[in-house]
Amino acid sequence: MSSSDLLLTLNQKALQLLQEDADKIEKLIEVQMENLTTRKCPLYEEVLDTQMYGLSREIDFAVRAGLVTDSVGKQILSKLERNLAQLYEALGR
Repeated sequence: MSSSDLLLTLNQKALQLLQEDADKIEKLIEVQMENLTTRKCPLYEEVLDTQMYGLSREIDFAVRAGLVTDSVGKQILSKLERNLAQLYEALGR
């Protein structure tokens, strides 16, 4: 395996792992959106905020290590932030 093949493999793996973590957060947001009839749960919101922060740190590391581009990292976070904003809006924040 050449060094360019190895780098491509690492880049793809990094993107896959980041996307898997983003998908987990997306699922948390979806579950909360489906249960809007229940009262707000500060613990759930804290979990979401913590997960978002953790993902942002993962993305920052991957960008700094040259495994993903800054624009790809921002795109992943931006999508989740929009969905999170919709959730908070629906909760009446």
